[in-house]
Amino acid sequence: MTESFRRSGEYPQGDQQQSAYSGQPYEQSHHQQNTSSVNPEWPPPPAYQPAPGPTPASHGDAPTALLTEPVSSAPAAPRRRAKGPLALLAAVAIAAAAVGGGTAYAFQELTGNDTAAGSSTSTSVVPTSKKGTVAGVAEAVSPSIVEIGATSNAGSSTGSGVIITTGGEIITNNHVVSGASQIKVQLSNGKSYTASVVGTDSKKDLALIKLEDAPSGLTPATLGDSDAVKVGDEVVAIGSPEGLTGTVTSGIVSALDRDVTVSTDESQGQQQQQGGGSGSEQWPFEFGGQEFNGDTGSSTTTYKALQTDASLNPGNSGGALIDMNGNIIGINSAMYSAATDSSSSSSAGSVGLGFAIPVNTVKADLASLRAGGSDS
Repeated sequence: MTESFRRSGEYPQGDQQQSAYSGQPYEQSHHQQNTSSVNPEWPPPPAYQPAPGPTPASHGDAPTALLTEPVSSAPAAPRRRAKGPLALLAAVAIAAAAVGGGTAYAFQELTGNDTAAGSSTSTSVVPTSKKGTVAGVAEAVSPSIVEIGATSNAGSSTGSGVIITTGGEIITNNHVVSGASQIKVQLSNGKSYTASVVGTDSKKDLALIKLEDAPSGLTPATLGDSDAVKVGDEVVAIGSPEGLTGTVTSGIVSALDRDVTVSTDESQGQQQQQGGGSGSEQWPFEFGGQEFNGDTGSSTTTYKALQTDASLNPGNSGGALIDMNGNIIGINSAMYSAATDSSSSSSAGSVGLGFAIPVNTVKADLASLRAGGSDS
């Protein structure tokens, strides 16, 4: 009935009243109204005002079926006009909730800063099917970890780094690249690129380098929130110990806010192992008034570190300490080794005392590093 008289262009007043007040079930009336509003074959309504009488049903009145009282025709038009903006706001709210932690990344990309998103430890980059597993963390984060080879007048050293932007910015330890005349970076796919130093901060033992002619498709890591880390949290470390690229180890956070003292001398920075030999010098540091792994020299700096029992060895410096959601929570920087004789490798290696610079320290220092760092 509705389709036949609307196709003819007639709009009987009685029929409109029938659909709203004749007792016809809401579902049928509502279906007819919605159908008439979208069928392009029906002509527009006549250009005259309906005769006075009971308020006719209209497309804008459909929502009133959900109310306990009828709504008069006077506010019907404003409600219809407001429906669009309200629906838009609701859609925006739903989209924001769905994006969640990814919002920060999108904002930084739009502002020209392609740094990996800062996030809480609740943001997961690990596939749901592998969440909470070391294998899942390794699969998600390994593409963001690189091996760094630095060459200087004092020799060569091997360290690690973390890709933080799609443009090829990499965060590492200052002592990994300190005094280097040439820097080579090997990605997880085995390809190597030359890199240059953007900025260094020896006081925090941090450095920012950038790939020259960076390839497309780089996977930046997600920087987490080290303030949310608790003692006993499970963690994963990825780096290149002894030059073994992409090595994955795991453990827990053993302690927070450890005062670790390391050297800021360029010559000391090159005392890390050279050529992959297990009996060579390791990065020296102090803790509790004692020196470990060699003389720290006359110039040192102290920072608050995360302590972990995840296995760390020379070459892990600058690599990632990661929570079980795949977020970077620290940059591995120092380790204790029981070896006291550099000519013997019988007792060399990790004994479960490793230290990492909290990622919040890294994030707070990024702007300075991009500007050349505090050492410039």
